[in-house]
Amino acid sequence: MKNAFAIVTLSGLVSACAVPLQQPASLAAVEAAPPYVHAHGGADMAEQDELASLPKVELTRDLLYQLLKAEFEFKNGSWQGPYMAMLGLAQQTRDPRLARRAAEMAIHARQAGESMTAVRLWRELAPDSDDAAQYYLGLAVLGDDLAEAEQIFKRRLLDAGPSARGMAMYQIQQYLLRAKDKAAAAALLERLLAPYAEVFEARVLLAQSALTRGDSDAALVHARGALALKPDSEIAILTLAQVTPDQDAVEALLAKFIASHPKAREVRSAHARLLVGQKKYALARAEFASLLNDQPDNLGTLYAMGIMSMQLGDPVAAEKHFIRFIELVEKNPGEEREPGKVYLILAQLAEERGEFKEADKLLEKVDAADGPTYFAAQLKRAQLTAKQGNLNGARAFLGTVRASEPLQQAQLVLAEGQILRDAGKLEAAYMVLEEGARAHPANADLLYDYALLAEKSGRLEEMEKALRSVMEQAPDNHNAYNALGYSLADRNIRLQEALVLIDKAMQMAPGDPFIMDSMGWVQYRLGNLNEAETHLRRAYALRSDVEIAVHLGEVLWQKGQKADAQKLWREARAKDPKNDTLKNTLARLQLKL
Repeated sequence: MKNAFAIVTLSGLVSACAVPLQQPASLAAVEAAPPYVHAHGGADMAEQDELASLPKVELTRDLLYQLLKAEFEFKNGSWQGPYMAMLGLAQQTRDPRLARRAAEMAIHARQAGESMTAVRLWRELAPDSDDAAQYYLGLAVLGDDLAEAEQIFKRRLLDAGPSARGMAMYQIQQYLLRAKDKAAAAALLERLLAPYAEVFEARVLLAQSALTRGDSDAALVHARGALALKPDSEIAILTLAQVTPDQDAVEALLAKFIASHPKAREVRSAHARLLVGQKKYALARAEFASLLNDQPDNLGTLYAMGIMSMQLGDPVAAEKHFIRFIELVEKNPGEEREPGKVYLILAQLAEERGEFKEADKLLEKVDAADGPTYFAAQLKRAQLTAKQGNLNGARAFLGTVRASEPLQQAQLVLAEGQILRDAGKLEAAYMVLEEGARAHPANADLLYDYALLAEKSGRLEEMEKALRSVMEQAPDNHNAYNALGYSLADRNIRLQEALVLIDKAMQMAPGDPFIMDSMGWVQYRLGNLNEAETHLRRAYALRSDVEIAVHLGEVLWQKGQKADAQKLWREARAKDPKNDTLKNTLARLQLKL
């Protein structure tokens, strides 16, 4: 909320002191000498009134020396001496501008107590100064002197009048959000707003306050009260949505409001985001499309449309929206949104089409100042180089990528291992990851990839040791439990232990089709064919993966459903003729398709 009185915090004031809010009693101010010179030609009426209220103090040689000395010392990094000098001069001259300057010095030095001392003097010398009151309130709230602030807040609400009172309420809320004692601040806000309970803004703020302290019933009462006062208000309906715990009820609430208020852009945007959270991507895209139709060049909506289109498997539409996003950002380089992530997505789409050179050109456009996005772009460029057949060039390119922190260094190792693995150089990939795991023993992602390669190369003890380490470091990493459990089940050993591991993984990620596949496979190894079939059919319905199909086929084969099994295996072979799991299964069962 803007206007009314400004929000002042200690940190905000500190940053503001780099460029004083108004000309303080600095060298430039002393040279202009408005505090001390009685005649001030050209001043408007307000300036003349302000000057008339100032004490008439002669700018003596000694006074000028003390002011300059304090400013020079402060500029050179000292605060206490200059602060004491400026505060003393303010007390001596009774000039409020010197008290203000003392406050700014203390705030810059992050000295809350000294800041408040100077601000109190400033208010004493300029009791009608709104700036002094703002500073005072900000410091009082930050220092949890809420009793002192309460009377000022009450007076502001009374003085604001009906037309400006709502804005004053929002401003008071913003002040109190900065208090350390949140409970006391919330209680104060509710006391202040209680006399105005039938004012729309008060209802909104009381609803938010009640929600913050966990009183959902009171929050709903106040939010419904706000909506009753202004049934067409987007703020009211969004507040009610915010305090309503049932997400289905929220969706219905927002949809109903949009139906009768089709131009309610903020509500439609909130509805779209809610649908995304519920994974209703088609409905969400329709809402974003409506928003885009109203504002065709809105960057946020273009980005959302691109993401939704990708989620719905529509790369053509996604690319169209992302290209438009880039065009707009390039035309307006001052925009806050960085295009780096969009270049990454466009490169991914080009890569999926097999246009590796085009993908690399897009990645070249990611700015080096774009931090993590730039780093990710360099890793992807190395992968693209390898995909074009230049394995040595890809590894050499990775050698040029600067990794300033351990996390990035581990990511470089992972990228090189992936490049070698994709090229079929499993032993070389293992050696790279083994060295990386020794260098970064606390990186769970690196240890996990190392474990998978150890398993592929038959180093089963190393695999288990690495996965156990991942479980210790990241107890919620369901992939580690699943990988070890599946490995045991696939080797048909320690099956009860495998079942426990996979069950734990399933509890953490109940909708993961690969964990369902592992559960089906361990049940098969335990001889529970019906239960195995149930898990594998669920997994295959969620993801028609080749290995899931092979496992389900073997279960059906053992149950005597040989035609169904052969059909699944043929489908798997059509998708991936070189799949090792399929070849090994058919060889073990001595079958030919």
